[in-house]
Amino acid sequence: MNVWYRWFGLGVMLLLLAGCGGNGTESGEAQDEPEPVAQPYAPDTSAPEPAVDPFDEPVAIEFSVTLGSDRRLLVEGESNLPDNSRLQVVVQREASGVRWQERTTLAEGRFRAGPFGSGSGLPDGGYAIAVNLSEASVQPEEVRARIGERGEHLSGSLVSTSRHGLGQVASASRRFLIGNEPRRTHDSVEVRGFE
Repeated sequence: MNVWYRWFGLGVMLLLLAGCGGNGTESGEAQDEPEPVAQPYAPDTSAPEPAVDPFDEPVAIEFSVTLGSDRRLLVEGESNLPDNSRLQVVVQREASGVRWQERTTLAEGRFRAGPFGSGSGLPDGGYAIAVNLSEASVQPEEVRARIGERGEHLSGSLVSTSRHGLGQVASASRRFLIGNEPRRTHDSVEVRGFE
């Protein structure tokens, strides 16, 4: 029996040593560390945005009007505003107040809108044409970066405060007389004929 106790004692001792040896993992692994999980790629947002020069020159908008053979107006012009600026061109007949408008975008310093008028063409008379830079809140991000979030970098005689309190906007306007009625006006207007 003495031998049996020895073997029994030796077995208990081996069990105790095996219990102290860990959970059966290899000696180089940590016991309680979770396995690494692959993380999705996230761009480094701590990098500074590239600097954009604010728009620091007076706003210039020049345009001309052409009356086509269909008696409808085409407005073409140029501006020093940043490319992709959103413009709205408005043509209004002075006698009736009827308006036509179109949105356009500045590309390489130029814009074009129209033709304006009904299918039967525009009647003779006076017309007011305006080209308006829309508020900064509706401009593309790259334009807002240049003109400011509220148009605060805009300057010059064409710049005014938005009617809706949304910052500064720019507008250029002129009057045109279509047809053979120059004797009826006392204002400074341009007389346009047919092409």
